[in-house]
Amino acid sequence: IGTYYIILGYWAGLGGSILSMIIRLELSSPGGYLFFDSGQVYNSVITMHGILMIFFMVMPILIGGFGNWMLPIMLGAPEMAFPRVNALSFWFTLVALVMVYKSLFIGGGPGSSWTIYPPLSVEGQPEVSLDVMILGLHTVGISSLLGAINFMATTQ
Repeated sequence: IGTYYIILGYWAGLGGSILSMIIRLELSSPGGYLFFDSGQVYNSVITMHGILMIFFMVMPILIGGFGNWMLPIMLGAPEMAFPRVNALSFWFTLVALVMVYKSLFIGGGPGSSWTIYPPLSVEGQPEVSLDVMILGLHTVGISSLLGAINFMATTQ
């Protein structure tokens, strides 16, 4: 499972790097030209970049990947304490990554920037893209909790 986490983090990092290049292209010229003066699309790209790099690259690689490789080696254990919880945690992360990617292509995208907070009116965000993004973040949060429980149970 540790190898799967590293591969998942690698692909999420590639997606985040592509979004980073798009952001740099947009900011390289005065006035911008990539998003046709659409602040919503630009905010969606910034939101996706941040979410992908933090929740789907850094956390899975460092905690899921190296945690599943290094922790059992350091403790002399053959495997983490609960292998099925470990697998469930990985698959929740993968499903959450798919939901977050899909949210970019629904409607105008989840352009809420770093707050990821839904607006309080329907006119602010009429599509379901932000809802799908928030559901994906909650799913990766559940995955993280399952991984933390497994991590703590292994070290006891």
